[in-house]
Formats: sequence, C-alpha cells, structure tokens
Amino acid sequence: MEVDVAESGRATATIEVGPPLHNPNGVAHGAVLFAMVDTAMGAATMSILEEGQACASIEVHLRFLRPVGDGRLVAEVEVLRAGRRVVQLEGRVHDASGTLVATASGSFAVITAAAG
Repeated sequence: MEVDVAESGRATATIEVGPPLHNPNGVAHGAVLFAMVDTAMGAATMSILEEGQACASIEVHLRFLRPVGDGRLVAEVEVLRAGRRVVQLEGRVHDASGTLVATASGSFAVITAAAG
C-alpha cells in the first residue's frame, strides 16, 4: 500500500489487488479496503496535528457498494472537522475505472505522542 498526503487534511492510499488479497469468493477481501481507509484517515489526521500530537482510530464505518476484482484501488479521505480532541473524516474508495466501490466515515482521537 502507498499513502500520500497531497495537502493538509487530505490523504490517499492506493493498492494493487490480486489473488493474495482475495476472499474465498475471488474478490478483494473487505479488510483490504478497511486497511486502506483507516491508514489514509490516519495520514490525513496527522497532517493537521501539531508537533507532539498523534492520533488513534476511535471508529471507522465502511459501506461496501460493489465487489472489487483485480486491479488498482484508491482510497481518498478528507478531514471534515478537526476538534481539539476528535477529528471527523470521510472517504471514498474507487476502482481503476473510477467506479465508486465503498464509502467511509471515521473519528480519530487526538492524543499526546509517545516519547521514544
């Protein structure tokens, strides 16, 4: 998976789906899409935080709209609202042809980064 933060509050995650990422029905496993969205949401959240802050998923809701076979998937997410303690986000996952295959919403907690 590749993650990119093109601008503050927005991030994308991309992955190439093939047989190793399929479920027993021969389509992309739902956990693949979930990992993409969760990772992109974390990157978008980190892009707006101050030095010494980090984030953690509170909840991520993913709606599967259609099955995905092989090929490139792109998850695009954006911060909707950034509070002092909670960041709200939304996202969309498209296949290589641009077809919308899933939508997402999520909340991330703003926490103090662990020293280390």
